[in-house]
Amino acid sequence: MKREKAIIQEIMSKTKCLVLDMDGTIYLSEAPIGDMVNTLNLCREKGIQIYFFTNNSSKTRDEYVKKLQRINLFDERDTVYTSAMATVSYINANYPDKTVYAVATDPVKRTLAESGLRLVEENADIVLLAYDTTLTFEKLKKANEMIVRGAVYIATHPDTVCPTDDIYMPDVGSFIKLLEASSGGRLPDAVIGKPNSLAGTEIMRATGLHSHEITMVGDRLHTDILFGINSGFNTVLVLSGESTEEDLQKSPVKPTFVFNDLNEITEYLTR
Repeated sequence: MKREKAIIQEIMSKTKCLVLDMDGTIYLSEAPIGDMVNTLNLCREKGIQIYFFTNNSSKTRDEYVKKLQRINLFDERDTVYTSAMATVSYINANYPDKTVYAVATDPVKRTLAESGLRLVEENADIVLLAYDTTLTFEKLKKANEMIVRGAVYIATHPDTVCPTDDIYMPDVGSFIKLLEASSGGRLPDAVIGKPNSLAGTEIMRATGLHSHEITMVGDRLHTDILFGINSGFNTVLVLSGESTEEDLQKSPVKPTFVFNDLNEITEYLTR
């Protein structure tokens, strides 16, 4: 046990940036997990940069900032990054000037347009599937028709459910399965959020840090933890959201270490 604690302390002493998943990692719905306010403040006092990174593409960066402020988890030194932001970077880099039909909430669609995407409602070159909590049959019908006709098909992330403090909600991964069935088996050409390492490269570029100086913390093995591994980061699985101890035992994806929740990190911040 002492040896394990020393290893964790050594990793944390080298960590200059914590990349934190949000849902299930620092809060559930509107409730911070445990004493998260003081935990994050201690990390900042120790000189660790906080980089909130969520696969949840139902809200804009500004909406997440407001939510984090509302529950006292945001500081002006922090950064918020979403799978929708990563998807914009991917489309602008790989499909410049192509038209996009976005299955997304209206605020997210506005930010997509402001980021340079050419949004249209008919005959798009690309179908972009985000976590649309205002999803309608008409939107699904349009997306399905364009996918079947050969549009490039891009999803922001693969999560099948979105954690809450009650019954989990269907997420983009569930929408993907629906469209797979209705389109005759079509799957996305690209899924951009975690576990894709594209965002990890962007985080290293933005922070100027090496991969060993960054630690990814999340509650999902096959998105958060695999993303950290794919990016070369140290990884911490927290058991406060989706993944359980049983899931960990069965999974080939193994984190660097495991906490019951992120608040346990305070035991290892010795610098």
